[in-house]
Amino acid sequence: MSIFSNLTAEQFETIGRELDAIRNRELADLGEKDEKYIRSVVKRQRQLEVAGRGLLMLGFLPPAWLAGVACLSASKIIDNMEVGHNVMHGQYDWMGDPNLNSRTFDWDNTCTNKNWKHSHNFEHHTYTNVLDMDHDIGYGLLRMSDDQKWEPRFLFNPVLSVILAVFFQHFVAVQSLKLEDYLINKTKSKEDIKAEFKPIWKKMRKQLVKDYLLFPALAGPFAPLVFAGNLAANVTRNLWSCVVIFNGHFPEAVEQFAESVVENETRGQWYVRQMLGSANFEGSRLMHLMSGNLSFQIEHHLFPDIPAHRYARISLEVQAICEKHGLPYNTGSFIGQSISTWKRILKLSLPGKRKKDGHGPGPLKGLHAKAESLTSTAKAKTRSAA
Repeated sequence: MSIFSNLTAEQFETIGRELDAIRNRELADLGEKDEKYIRSVVKRQRQLEVAGRGLLMLGFLPPAWLAGVACLSASKIIDNMEVGHNVMHGQYDWMGDPNLNSRTFDWDNTCTNKNWKHSHNFEHHTYTNVLDMDHDIGYGLLRMSDDQKWEPRFLFNPVLSVILAVFFQHFVAVQSLKLEDYLINKTKSKEDIKAEFKPIWKKMRKQLVKDYLLFPALAGPFAPLVFAGNLAANVTRNLWSCVVIFNGHFPEAVEQFAESVVENETRGQWYVRQMLGSANFEGSRLMHLMSGNLSFQIEHHLFPDIPAHRYARISLEVQAICEKHGLPYNTGSFIGQSISTWKRILKLSLPGKRKKDGHGPGPLKGLHAKAESLTSTAKAKTRSAA
């Protein structure tokens, strides 16, 4: 039975107040140290990109080519994870810098700013791990919950997971199309898909031209080496980004929820759902930087608009709140969370439904009846924080 069902209205309200206090304190404290941090990260990211592209031009020297791939991979990872992801959450909008503003930021990725903010900032962060509402549960491709009806195509869960990881930026780019509605559910027409794909293709084309035509052309006779280096850097970024995101959402102890939980959901309940529906992994400061601080996925789901470099310190307070109220705080090693995620992927590729163990939505069905009895003053949700 999920701990969610055992908490009282007073506990939910108290948890909401305690986490609100952290959020309000951090937002009130934003200032020079945050600006200095993000500008230093952007500077290092750009230096790595220049170094990487320069070294790839010397690709006829094997050590230079490998160093170029390493630098360019690191640059793309930092641009997507610590800069792009966090900037587009509005974490630095208060600075008034159009280059670091969530409305205008353009990252080194095939996904458009507008589509990503809708599918990620709104859908995912509002309905985190709610089946049929959070499209990130399997991306319409994988079976990631035993409450999802099994179909023969899910036998390919492991293979499709690898393909998703290799081409992750492209799958994220087309996620907003919800292609399963056209290919499987038949609720979308071909014309709908074509119209929605136009802005996506425009962004994809820009990235493809830059990495696979423009920069190779600048390399002259070494164009094939630069092409291969850019391809290697993109695949490295895709694999890393996918593993980080999977480790934060799909380890076996991470809970998923029925749609009923969002009916009359209070702020405290929303916070608890974020904590139960997320997982952290441990590592060095470099690990946290390269993961965009999504190694603190629990804190990110609680406070998506707070600069992510603050999560490490905030995590100690969140752990204390979890301990105080008897809530689990799901954290572990990077390898451990990866293994747990792959166990889930493999188990759910097979037919059948596991016995309810508190990690699926089963214990939470009908929870809306309980929610309706909660105090009406606690109805404010954290939608605005997403």
